[in-house]
Amino acid sequence: MPAFAKRMSQVRRSFIREILKVTADPSIISFAGGLPKPDLFPTGPMAEAAAKVLADNGPAALQYSVTEGEPALREWIAARYKAKKNMAVDPANVLVTNGSQQSLDLLGKVFLDPGDLVAVELPGYIGAIQAFSVFEPQFAGVPLTPQGPDIDRLSDAILGKQAKMFYAVPNFQNPSGLTYSLAARRAVAEVLRVSDTVFVEDDPYGELRFFGEAQPPVSAFLPGDAFMLGTFSKIAAPGLRLGWVVATPDTLPKLVTAKQASDLHCSTFVQRLLIQYLADNDLDAHIATIRRVYGAQRDLMVERIKAEFPPEVTCTEPEGGMFLWVSLPEGCSAFDLFDLCIKEKVAFVPGGPFFVDGGGAREMRLNFSNAEPERIAEGVARMGRAIKTLLAGTGRAVGA
Repeated sequence: MPAFAKRMSQVRRSFIREILKVTADPSIISFAGGLPKPDLFPTGPMAEAAAKVLADNGPAALQYSVTEGEPALREWIAARYKAKKNMAVDPANVLVTNGSQQSLDLLGKVFLDPGDLVAVELPGYIGAIQAFSVFEPQFAGVPLTPQGPDIDRLSDAILGKQAKMFYAVPNFQNPSGLTYSLAARRAVAEVLRVSDTVFVEDDPYGELRFFGEAQPPVSAFLPGDAFMLGTFSKIAAPGLRLGWVVATPDTLPKLVTAKQASDLHCSTFVQRLLIQYLADNDLDAHIATIRRVYGAQRDLMVERIKAEFPPEVTCTEPEGGMFLWVSLPEGCSAFDLFDLCIKEKVAFVPGGPFFVDGGGAREMRLNFSNAEPERIAEGVARMGRAIKTLLAGTGRAVGA
């Protein structure tokens, strides 16, 4: 048996990926994975775009390309920031990556040394925790409130403990579904402005708003001094594995070098396929369809939770995205509930893996974007039965 690198002892396998093995059984209704709805993938337009790319310039599309990404795609990303967020982004500062997950890996490689402190939200995105763990940092958890992060705890992590990095998902956060208020965004920026902390703002769900008013990125209050991550996984298709990071001019060369050491560049063909698709189709109309479908499924899940779960069980009611967050009463275990739910053939993700401080024992994440409406209704009913069984087992009087 070879001796593994010590760093691997710090990295946990993705709990969600392990759960997905269980949910491969088609009889199980899964709210576990963070999966977009496959019926909404633009398969026809993508096929047309692929044929056109190969017919018009196939040899170039199948050749090696530049590490930074296809220029036309970088220009499209920069133009999107201007059109949707009124932010001026230089295409030269955009690096195309293999999904935003690679952006996290590259930022970890460039900035993190063993023992560095990384501030993350509580609860926080599992993929980021896993990506950064490879580089052997310490984590400081910053609790989320309905308005955003606890500013006192954030200040302590950044100004008191001198965190090297703060990673945040301000829009429809994974896993909680919470969104930072405008006041919270300004407050976060104020803390970061007087620090040397690297701020990483991930926004995979920002375009999936169902209602309410869109807020500017936190990075808008830190011009030229933050990293903005994005992805085509939620607005086009995850199988493309295309995302990006908007970097500062002085750090982009380091990220490019780190990417060259990983994979040289993203698929030339897939980038050109996406460029052609974007040129020939109305992406905003496609996103509007996604919003309509996901919004209806979110409403249905919230409605059925209120009808099927005991009243002492609470959930967030997100304005967009793909997830909501459920909290059981004190003393209840989401892992115990998971076992009961699997017997009922319904699955979710217990909250524990989203916490770097050992918390989350009574919380869970539910995904509403992937399941069909009738399976959402049936799955929530199954969960309701399991929750009532769990509460009865603790001796609690179960609410109506």
